[in-house]
Amino acid sequence: MDWETVGRIRLEATRNSQVMETVQIMTDLLGPRLTNSPNMRRAELWAKETLEKWGLANVHLEGFEFGRGWTFSRCAVEMTKPTEAVLIAFPEAWSPGTNGRKLGEVVRVSLESEADLEQQKGKLAGKIVLLSKAADIKPPEEPLFKRYKEEDLEELEQFPIRPPRDEEWRRQARKEWTFGRKRAEFLMAEGVIATVEVSSRDGGPVRVMGTPAYRIGFPEGVPALVMAAEHYNRLVRLVEKGEKVELAVEVDARFLDGDTKAYNVIAEIPGTDLKDQVVMAGAHFDSWHTGTGATDNAASCAVVMEAARILKSLGIKPRRTIRIALWNSEEQGLNGSRAYVCQHFACWEPQEKPKDDLPESLQEGERRLVRKKDFEKLAAYFNLDFGAGAIRGIYTQENLAVKPIFSAWLAAVEDLGAKTVAVRAVGGTDHLSFDRVGLPGFQFIQDGLDYMTRTHHTHLDTYDRLQREDLVKNSAILATFLYQAAMRDEPLPRKPIPSPSTSPR
Repeated sequence: MDWETVGRIRLEATRNSQVMETVQIMTDLLGPRLTNSPNMRRAELWAKETLEKWGLANVHLEGFEFGRGWTFSRCAVEMTKPTEAVLIAFPEAWSPGTNGRKLGEVVRVSLESEADLEQQKGKLAGKIVLLSKAADIKPPEEPLFKRYKEEDLEELEQFPIRPPRDEEWRRQARKEWTFGRKRAEFLMAEGVIATVEVSSRDGGPVRVMGTPAYRIGFPEGVPALVMAAEHYNRLVRLVEKGEKVELAVEVDARFLDGDTKAYNVIAEIPGTDLKDQVVMAGAHFDSWHTGTGATDNAASCAVVMEAARILKSLGIKPRRTIRIALWNSEEQGLNGSRAYVCQHFACWEPQEKPKDDLPESLQEGERRLVRKKDFEKLAAYFNLDFGAGAIRGIYTQENLAVKPIFSAWLAAVEDLGAKTVAVRAVGGTDHLSFDRVGLPGFQFIQDGLDYMTRTHHTHLDTYDRLQREDLVKNSAILATFLYQAAMRDEPLPRKPIPSPSTSPR
C-alpha cells in the first residue's frame, strides 16, 4: 500500500472536490439522458469536452448500433367525467404522441394473452384502456431512507449457495416479448387512443420505463402512459362501480430517426511500463426520461469522472493505463458495455444466425466464446450503479482470489465507511458484460438510501436526492482502487472462463 499517494488522493478528493458541480450539470442542465435523445447527444459532447479540458488522453465517443431516438415535451391527463380532476401520468419512452388533445371513454380490460386480444377485437376503438389491476396499497413497513447497519454488512459477507440455474425465466421473457409485439399491433389496428398502466411505486413516485419500439421494425403501438398509483386506483374504482369515466389526454412525443448509433464516452490516463494493460472504471450515462437521472446514474458517472480528475490533477503516473467509460443504453439491456466488451475483449457469438429479432439476452442456440486481441490486457473493471449511496465495500463476483487483495485496499478507506468484501455475485448492471466473458469485473456495495423507495426509474430521481458527503467519499475510494490496481505487479486474478451454459446473457 502506497500510503503517501493514497493520502494525497484523499486530500484532493475532500478539499478540492468538483463532483457536485459535475453532477449538477449532468442533471439540471443535461438531464434526463434517454439513449439517443437530444439531451443525451448534448451530454455526450459535454462529457467529452470536460474530460479533454481536464487533460485526459484518447477522449472519444465510441458508437454502437442501437436504434431510434425519442423525446417528449408535454403530457397532460385530465378526468372530465364524472367529475373533473388533474391526474399525474407520464408516457413510456418510445411510445407515440396523441397528435393533439384526445377525449375518450375509459375501459378496464386485461390484454395478457392472444385469447384476450381476440375477445376484445372490435370493442376498443376510441377508448382509453386501463391495462393494470388496481395497485394493492399498504402502509409502509420499512423506512424510506436506509443505510447498511453492521449486521447487514456481516450478512453480505456470508457466501450464499445458489439454486441450480433455471431457464424458465428466459422462456417466459421470450413469450412476453413476442406477445408484446402482437399487442402493440393490435392496439394500433383497433384505434385505441391510449393505454394506461399503474406505477409500481405508490406514495408519490411514478415509476416509468419504456417500450421496445426503439428497435427498428418494432411497432410503435399507441400512446402508453404510466399513472400515479393513487390516481389510477380511483379510475379503476369508478369504472368498476359502473360510472362513465372520460379522460382528456395530450402527449407531445416524437421519434428521432437520424443517427441510430448510441455512443459510449471513453477517456484515459496513459500508463508507463505496463501501459498496454488497462484498469477500467465505468458507470452508465443514460437514464430514463421523467426525472433527471441523478441517482440512476449521473451520481456514479460524476464519481467516475471525479476519480479520473483527482488522479490526473495529482500528476500520478500509473504503471497501467487507467481508462474510464460512461456507458450508453444500460437501461435497455447493458447495450453499451456489451458492445464495448465484444469489440475489444470477448463476446459470446451464436453458432448460427438468430432466426428472430429477439434481444441478444433472449436468443436461443449454442454459443462460443470469441476472444479479441485485448482479452489478456484488462487487469480489472470497477462499476458503480447501485444508487448514489456511500460505498461500503465491494462484491467480488464469486472471485475468491481477490478477497485478500480488496481487503488490503479497503484498509486505506475503512475510516470512510468502506470495509466489506462480499464474495457473492450480483447482477443488473454493467460489470456483468465483463464477468460474463471471464474478465475481472466488480460492483461496489453501496448504501441504499431512498433509491428503491423513491428514485429508481421515477420522476423523483433528481439532484435533490443526492448526498454530497457520499459522493466525495466514493470519489476517493474509487480513485484509490484504480490507483492500486494500476500499480500492483500483477493483474487481478480471474475466475475460470464460464461455459456457454453458465454464462449470463
